[in-house]
Amino acid sequence: MVPLFFSLGNLLQLMVIRDSEAHLDGQSILTKTFSIFGDMALRDPRQSKSKEGTLHLERINDPEYYGFLTFQEPGKGFTYTDD
Repeated sequence: MVPLFFSLGNLLQLMVIRDSEAHLDGQSILTKTFSIFGDMALRDPRQSKSKEGTLHLERINDPEYYGFLTFQEPGKGFTYTDD
């Protein structure tokens, strides 16, 4: 996945990676999740390659991992889950 980069003020740089989707039974997916990491490589997209392998582990031990966002059906809201 292509990472998205955000700046919150001048101090916090974030990299957001969309988690992969699985269409197991042909139903459309109504929930999308995005993992959030600190952007330590200053917008270098190559840093996401090492992060993508850990996205679905039960416990992520990466010190740059901040949690994930879950978006429900379009327009229905979202939640943030910290690690």
